[in-house]
Amino acid sequence: MTFALTAGLAACGGGGGSDSGSSTTFTNGGSGSNTSALPAGPTQQPIAATAANTVTVTVNSGVTNSTPNIPTVSVTVCVASSSTCQTINNVQVDTASYGLRVLNTALNSTMQGALTKVSSGSSTLAECTAFADGYTWGTVRTADVKIGGETASAIPIQVIGDLASSSVPQACANIGAAQNSTSALGANGILGIGVAPWDCGATCVTAANSNYFACPNGTSCTQTAVALKQQVANPVAHFATDNNGVILQMPPVSNSGQASATGTLVFGIGTQSNNALAASQRFTTTAWGDLSTTFNGRSLSAFLDSGSNGIFFADSAIAQCGGSLGSFYCPATALTFTTTLVDQNNASGSISFNVVNASALLGNASFFAFNDLAGQFGSNSSLDLGLPFFYGRYVYYGIDQSVTGGTQAPYVAF
Repeated sequence: MTFALTAGLAACGGGGGSDSGSSTTFTNGGSGSNTSALPAGPTQQPIAATAANTVTVTVNSGVTNSTPNIPTVSVTVCVASSSTCQTINNVQVDTASYGLRVLNTALNSTMQGALTKVSSGSSTLAECTAFADGYTWGTVRTADVKIGGETASAIPIQVIGDLASSSVPQACANIGAAQNSTSALGANGILGIGVAPWDCGATCVTAANSNYFACPNGTSCTQTAVALKQQVANPVAHFATDNNGVILQMPPVSNSGQASATGTLVFGIGTQSNNALAASQRFTTTAWGDLSTTFNGRSLSAFLDSGSNGIFFADSAIAQCGGSLGSFYCPATALTFTTTLVDQNNASGSISFNVVNASALLGNASFFAFNDLAGQFGSNSSLDLGLPFFYGRYVYYGIDQSVTGGTQAPYVAF
């Protein structure tokens, strides 16, 4: 997940190199708000979220009433193997991170005390999770996670913000701003459902590169190695069924934006009658979901990230809005860009996306769904295809099963 922010705006992360990007300018009177000349976008409509392997995805004013393009679902968290549960609304769907992270302030007092903390020796295990816009810090707990009709039993999750701010390790604080509150996250938590089954994998099995910390009495936290089974886990990979991937289906929206959008998150790919793989383009990714592209003459990594509220890339030729809109783009005329994505097997496919003046789009305070919001944020070496790319598309994420004894390599498709 990533936030490009000043006026409460958001984005997420990834990493890659290959074909060339270009742009077409449509003259529209200079305000950047006339979208009539833009090419038609994708038009797929989401299925109804009525089956057990589905859940409704909502984009609207959300918990902050100020952050556009935040897709959210409801998630039920339970004390493992018990009926002590709480349903948490407004949890952001993030296809570029891995694992469930819930704000401590979103949990009721019973759940705050009842969720079992994972231990590292005699210490409490905590995690510093890096995102493009900052970090989340909090303990690792064990919980049953229920989404729609699916359950991941007794998996590690992160509870954000349940440790004193003074306990944050310097290495964590160096990442950027703390994202340990509802206002900072723009949601009550993050549901990471990308292609990895764990949030750190082999990297954190050794202490030197670990995101995890052992905190005696919740303080004096030191970096520590963590086995896979103790790492924050992608819930989908740990469902009993429908666990090989997800399909995020978002409806088309107006090029001028609209108040809200309702989509569907479907669990499993090719496991039920409602989740067949019907994509025209499929790309094998890195273990973390990355592809490659050459855009504006530069080799970049590219990734499809529902946790980013805009499409983020560096282009010095496009005017930035400044002021409260910071590095969001405010071109005088609407733009269309095309580029080619290249996967791990050198398979390639072309995509296009639009960029419209963010000041004009966000001038309507009642609109929260935009398919052409973009800016420069995060790494200058990446093309972050955020939620605007998802509207009107079925986007598939095949979870990496090679690390759990299977043969499926990680992939994205649309």
